Amino acid sequence: MKKKTNDDQPIGSLKRVSDFLPPPNELISEIEKKKITLVLDNDVISIFKNLADKNGTKYQKMMREVLKGYAKKYGT
Repeated sequence: MKKKTNDDQPIGSLKRVSDFLPPPNELISEIEKKKITLVLDNDVISIFKNLADKNGTKYQKMMREVLKGYAKKYGT
Protein backbone atom coordinates (compact mmCIF):
# COMPACT_ATOMS: atom_id res chain seq x y z
CA MET A 1 0.00 0.00 0.00
CA LYS A 2 1.30 3.46 -0.95
CA LYS A 3 2.05 6.00 1.73
CA LYS A 4 -0.38 8.94 1.64
CA THR A 5 1.20 12.34 1.06
CA ASN A 6 -0.08 15.81 1.77
CA ASP A 7 0.33 17.79 -1.47
CA ASP A 8 -0.24 21.08 0.38
CA GLN A 9 3.06 20.84 2.25
CA PRO A 10 6.35 22.11 0.77
CA ILE A 11 9.13 19.71 -0.04
CA GLY A 12 12.55 20.71 1.31
CA SER A 13 13.61 24.04 2.79
CA LEU A 14 12.00 27.28 1.65
CA LYS A 15 13.56 30.66 0.93
CA ARG A 16 11.49 33.84 0.55
CA VAL A 17 12.33 35.88 -2.55
CA SER A 18 11.30 39.46 -3.19
CA ASP A 19 8.58 40.14 -5.75
CA PHE A 20 10.27 40.85 -9.07
CA LEU A 21 7.12 41.57 -11.09
CA PRO A 22 6.02 45.16 -11.69
CA PRO A 23 2.56 46.20 -10.52
CA PRO A 24 -0.25 45.72 -13.08
CA ASN A 25 -0.45 49.43 -13.95
CA GLU A 26 3.18 49.31 -15.11
CA LEU A 27 2.49 46.41 -17.46
CA ILE A 28 0.27 48.54 -19.69
CA SER A 29 2.21 50.07 -22.55
CA GLU A 30 1.59 53.80 -22.87
CA ILE A 31 3.61 54.01 -26.08
CA GLU A 32 1.54 55.16 -29.05
CA LYS A 33 1.46 52.64 -31.85
CA LYS A 34 0.99 53.23 -35.57
CA LYS A 35 -0.44 50.70 -37.99
CA ILE A 36 1.69 50.04 -41.08
CA THR A 37 1.75 47.59 -43.96
CA LEU A 38 4.73 45.25 -44.05
CA VAL A 39 5.42 42.47 -46.55
CA LEU A 40 7.20 39.44 -45.03
CA ASP A 41 8.26 36.01 -46.26
CA ASN A 42 5.75 33.26 -45.50
CA ASP A 43 8.37 31.20 -43.67
CA VAL A 44 9.17 34.10 -41.31
CA ILE A 45 5.49 34.52 -40.47
CA SER A 46 5.14 30.77 -39.88
CA ILE A 47 8.13 30.78 -37.52
CA PHE A 48 6.69 33.62 -35.44
CA LYS A 49 3.22 32.03 -35.38
CA ASN A 50 4.65 28.71 -34.18
CA LEU A 51 6.75 30.42 -31.51
CA ALA A 52 3.75 32.46 -30.38
CA ASP A 53 1.58 29.33 -30.10
CA LYS A 54 4.24 27.56 -28.04
CA ASN A 55 4.61 30.54 -25.71
CA GLY A 56 0.96 31.49 -25.41
CA THR A 57 1.27 34.95 -26.92
CA LYS A 58 0.50 36.79 -30.16
CA TYR A 59 2.90 36.61 -33.07
CA GLN A 60 2.55 40.29 -34.00
CA LYS A 61 3.49 41.30 -30.47
CA MET A 62 6.59 39.09 -30.71
CA MET A 63 7.53 40.72 -34.01
CA ARG A 64 7.13 44.20 -32.48
CA GLU A 65 9.40 43.24 -29.59
CA VAL A 66 12.08 41.91 -31.95
CA LEU A 67 11.96 45.07 -34.04
CA LYS A 68 12.03 47.25 -30.93
CA GLY A 69 15.10 45.41 -29.61
CA TYR A 70 16.86 45.77 -32.95
CA ALA A 71 16.02 49.48 -33.17
CA LYS A 72 17.26 50.13 -29.62
CA LYS A 73 20.53 48.32 -30.26
CA TYR A 74 21.35 49.69 -33.71
CA GLY A 75 19.29 52.91 -33.91
CA THR A 76 20.84 56.31 -33.67
